[in-house]
Amino acid sequence: MKKIIFTITFSAVANFANAQISIGGKMDVEGTSTILDFNSSTANTSGIILPAVDNVNDALAANQSYNNGTFLLDKSAGNIRMFENNIWVNLSTAGNSSSITANTTLEATQDQGAIIGSDTSNAKGVLILESANKAMILPRIATPHTSVKSPYPGMMCYDTTSKSIALFDGTVWNYWK
Repeated sequence: MKKIIFTITFSAVANFANAQISIGGKMDVEGTSTILDFNSSTANTSGIILPAVDNVNDALAANQSYNNGTFLLDKSAGNIRMFENNIWVNLSTAGNSSSITANTTLEATQDQGAIIGSDTSNAKGVLILESANKAMILPRIATPHTSVKSPYPGMMCYDTTSKSIALFDGTVWNYWK
């Protein structure tokens, strides 16, 4: 009987809990305001790779406000971009993305990939984070321009030395505060 009560209680609590996910060998998520957390060891040299697209317009949801916060590697312009306040903002110089293949894993009729933090989303993307009060903690790397030996175009991390977001455009690292 105790097992049944425990199982029912645990299931009920799990339904009301907000999702928190850790990736890269971490056992715990840092803080209570985190929806997605990556490896934070001081020896880490792994970042995340942003999706690469041939046409940024194909990457957008019909309602532009749903696109705010979208990060991607724009192969046509050759740079990393973010959709902010309903316009694209360049986060890097024009690098070299010729060696990569654009993301075509989502079918033309499918607008969403994995969604974390909600059952549904109006946004369009490969990985969609939905939360009103939680944020993603980027992988942290000290001086990625010297410590990451073979960065991939579209790699993104937080540089713990310069205290900025580091983005590799295929040629050079770009830093954004």
